[in-house]
Amino acid sequence: MAHLLGAEALHLEFPTRVIFESVTVGVNEGDRIGIVGRNGDGKSTLLSLLSGRLEPDSGRVTMRRGVRVGMLDQADVLDDGLTVAQAVVGGAEEHEWARDARIRDVIGGLLTDVPWQAQISELSGGQRRRVALAALLIGDDDILILDEPTNHLDVEGIAWLAQHLKRRWSASAGGLLVVTHDRWFLDEISTTTWEVHDAVVEPFEGGYAAYVLQRVERDRMAAASESRRQNLMRKELAWLRRGAPARTSKPKFRIDAANELIENEPPVRDTVSLTQMATSRLGKDVVDLLDVSVSYDGRPILRDVEWRIAPGERTGILGVNGAGKSTLLGLVTGEVLPTTGRVKRGTTVRIATLSQQLGELGDVWTDRVSDVIGRKRTTYVAGGKELTPGQLLERLGFTSAQLSTPVRDLSGGQRRRLQLLLILLDEPNVLVLDEPTNDMDTDMLAAIEDLLDSWPGTLLVVSHDRYLLERVTDQQYGIFDAHLRHLPGGVDQYLELRKGVQQDAAAAVSAQTAAAASAAAAPTSSAAPALSGAELRAAEKELSSIDRRLGRVQGEIASTHDALAEHDQSDYEGIIAITERLRGLEAEVVELETRWLELSERIG
Repeated sequence: MAHLLGAEALHLEFPTRVIFESVTVGVNEGDRIGIVGRNGDGKSTLLSLLSGRLEPDSGRVTMRRGVRVGMLDQADVLDDGLTVAQAVVGGAEEHEWARDARIRDVIGGLLTDVPWQAQISELSGGQRRRVALAALLIGDDDILILDEPTNHLDVEGIAWLAQHLKRRWSASAGGLLVVTHDRWFLDEISTTTWEVHDAVVEPFEGGYAAYVLQRVERDRMAAASESRRQNLMRKELAWLRRGAPARTSKPKFRIDAANELIENEPPVRDTVSLTQMATSRLGKDVVDLLDVSVSYDGRPILRDVEWRIAPGERTGILGVNGAGKSTLLGLVTGEVLPTTGRVKRGTTVRIATLSQQLGELGDVWTDRVSDVIGRKRTTYVAGGKELTPGQLLERLGFTSAQLSTPVRDLSGGQRRRLQLLLILLDEPNVLVLDEPTNDMDTDMLAAIEDLLDSWPGTLLVVSHDRYLLERVTDQQYGIFDAHLRHLPGGVDQYLELRKGVQQDAAAAVSAQTAAAASAAAAPTSSAAPALSGAELRAAEKELSSIDRRLGRVQGEIASTHDALAEHDQSDYEGIIAITERLRGLEAEVVELETRWLELSERIG
């Protein structure tokens, strides 16, 4: 394979520490490289060195002549004075760029909800980020360097980006370097993994799953003293081999070696014991949403939601931005009141929320970490072991020196971990996580997942991080057109359903366009012929029959929703059968309503 870019003996030193010590790496045609490592160890700095944006203290970066490099960094570099169209396609007219399949694909994948003629200054931070990514992807670069490209993308957008990058070049062309904490994305697009640690860059063959195996082997063979870290990675490997959706069939690492390493590793969660403990803490009643609807200014956000949350339930919630996920969580916590229906809570329920903000830390901003923890409980039971708050902090990646650090001086990831620890020490029995992966590296995400594995309560998670969602929850629900729907097929089923929604929307737009064109071309005097007396009576009779049938079908839909809510959630075949019946009833309603409208227009 032809060489694209290389770095030789890179040395970089900041005033307080050495970032890289004699690092030599290379990128060849066809390389798809995922970069992992702890926050602060130099991942983004490495990308800046390789792209030429940062000069090393010694060593050099070389590039083949004529190679074009495109980079997405974490800084916002868009010009506020441009429109979205200008930022993405420059001054090109629509008929010019619309002929390019790549440009159409990028705009459809990233910018469907971004106004094309809006000023950049009017956009949200997430929209600006997607515009910057779109502007980069429509180019024809030989190397793409992406720093956290999945930030501000939902599950659907992340899946689209993975597919785009996999199709972008042939297998032996182009080069890709990606820093991201999204482990599903890493595993999907990477053929090589670089781990940045202790001033070096260590290469591993394969994506994230293969990296985990090789890291476990490396630690075992070296008899590393970091036994806690070793065991965490071994547990991660066991989950990847046994239960990770769509991974067990991928020949990404040596199956025999993996099986040998996890032979004595128990499942990541003892589901039976956790459910028993949760029931003893919560009783049988947790939170029930009974025929709940929520509207804002007359606009429906959630409609006819029937959800009975069980003790020990671990559920992930999926939906596009603005679908109503936060509203649904607000109904559970009591922060949102239903417009119709009711919310019933058990008497022993204690709900805590790990929110996207850090409000819980506002009152302790100037306090030292040790003082904040010292005011809490002196012990915490995790995995059957009694731990002190200090041991929990160590388990979440804090060093002893950081215990004397004021909360305001912690990094974003450290504050996030401290926030979670304070919530757990309060011992809630229902935990709501709203986008918990912000500012977390892959090691810290694994540590938090390990801690949650032994947490004996009900867990509700909203996250765009597919890996975390599949890792810590046992089932998923999706929000579609303001309705809550169970997803026995998990994230894959959600993505398929979303694809169907988009196709239906596109077909509806095409049909409306065709109808408008037909109406414009038709003679203006073409009115529907009047019905004769017999025809009118027949139409009125059919209309009355449809009204009665609609009432019966709506009743069947309501009872089917009840049956779905009360059905054993572990019986996937039964749930699928009920779901299919529900889909058939809803399709019948559409047909009946369409016929009702046709008859109503004819009767006048």
